[in-house]
Amino acid sequence: MKTLIIKDLSVTAELDHGAMAAVRGGYNMSQTSWYPLPSPTYGTTVDATQNLTQFQSVVNATANGSAFVNGVTANNNTSQFGQNNIAVI
Repeated sequence: MKTLIIKDLSVTAELDHGAMAAVRGGYNMSQTSWYPLPSPTYGTTVDATQNLTQFQSVVNATANGSAFVNGVTANNNTSQFGQNNIAVI
């Protein structure tokens, strides 16, 4: 068992368990200001490599090799969409 000896008090007394449990020290808690509270700091490192490669090849071979065909039309409506997303929470 450890022993606590305080020699700079004006009163000398032996404390029982209850009295020792009530001992507080260091500084007066009622005069200590806790505000403003320190701001928390957070560290986040994100190292993300993303690669989006898209290829599209559209071939429209309509009436190929027909030199004397009249009124032949062809319509191509192509669409392509790509997206890379990253969420850091």
